[in-house]
Amino acid sequence: MKRSINIFEFPLNLGLTKKEHETEPGVRKLPDWLRKFGFHSRINPTNVIRLEAPDYSLDFDKESKVRNAGQIVEYAKKQADCILHHYEKNSFNIILGGDCSILIGNAIALKNLGNFALFYLDGHTDFIPPELSETGGAAGMDLAIITGTGHHKLTDINGLKPYLAEENIYCCGNAETDDEEYVNQIINSGIHYFDLYQLRENGFRKTAEDFLTMVNSKGLDGFFIHFDVDILKDEIMPAVDSRMEDGISYDDLREMLEPLFGNPLCFWNRDYHFRS
Repeated sequence: MKRSINIFEFPLNLGLTKKEHETEPGVRKLPDWLRKFGFHSRINPTNVIRLEAPDYSLDFDKESKVRNAGQIVEYAKKQADCILHHYEKNSFNIILGGDCSILIGNAIALKNLGNFALFYLDGHTDFIPPELSETGGAAGMDLAIITGTGHHKLTDINGLKPYLAEENIYCCGNAETDDEEYVNQIINSGIHYFDLYQLRENGFRKTAEDFLTMVNSKGLDGFFIHFDVDILKDEIMPAVDSRMEDGISYDDLREMLEPLFGNPLCFWNRDYHFRS
């Protein structure tokens, strides 16, 4: 059965600290730029649902040690409600950010719908506690937050901690491997972790197929794909907030996504952001 397609637009940028030359992080502009360049018209979605984000700020929450924590929590609640209100079981949902902190609202929605897995494609792990963050930006801690690491105001919204279980997550593509303390956070977790070099060694399609085997063997309700374009080689995708020289190609990406998109349990797609 052909699935209808919904596009959700969540142009939040409160999870990032702005660069010196910026008035605010440009990730807010992604849905509008994609629309301008024909993404929406090519997809031809049944619905386009948008939740406007608060104005940018650099407020530092001393209790959680996360910037804009209160506003991010409130947005995550509204975002989850928005997804649940428009959820249709057989639809294919494309979620456009925004920075990676929108994963919090996505994960809360998933927790309300059942027991979901996560295929996390990112040039970084985003799996650190606030104490290790140099910026206090939630976008660099989102994977940690949704699995229960960090202050309860972010990790236990509506008493749902953890939103996703570590053992149901594949984290793939981290190229920031030189910092041992950074990497050890995820190595010592229950997450299935493949840095960029392990991902190449294991094989792109095989990694996706191994993930699907896990989803099926556990009888999970479905899975979500988080795709941060900074996993791509810098030469083909420089428009990101945290640039890394090494990364995967579009052919590598296609190898992973084809088996995932073809699986009926893939109801959720693309936590996708860049800097314009």
